[in-house]
Amino acid sequence: MAMSKDKTIGSATVRLSKKLTRIVNFYLKPYNITTEQWSVLRTLNEADHISQKQLSERTDKDQATLTKILDLLAKHDFVKRVPNPSDRRSFLIEITEKGTDLTEKVLPYLEEIYTKIIDQIDSDRLKIYQEVLLSLESNIDLLIEDSQK
Repeated sequence: MAMSKDKTIGSATVRLSKKLTRIVNFYLKPYNITTEQWSVLRTLNEADHISQKQLSERTDKDQATLTKILDLLAKHDFVKRVPNPSDRRSFLIEITEKGTDLTEKVLPYLEEIYTKIIDQIDSDRLKIYQEVLLSLESNIDLLIEDSQK
């Protein structure tokens, strides 16, 4: 009997995601941030001064989760909320100098970790893996769109 796609794709993907999160969290521990916080900080480093809604979309995090993450990052002075000049009801999220400094330390550090994670994987196979991931994500996005109609 053939294994189900749920097991060969679904469970394997979840397992890999959990392992990646666990190892990255381990290496981020000295910096007092988690993978969830890191993804927000990295995104802000790339696109500073954006609304919480835009940040939510770019990080693929729901508003409630993002609010908690931003509260923690603000508590450590990595980000701050500034009034939105075009909408007094909202704030723009800005990375602080301390947040930028942390990002500049963590980026090369995590690059080393990921280099070890992909060690001995042929670059052609890695490219195919990345293409397959993008295709899976695109198919899921289509399913989400269809489900919201």
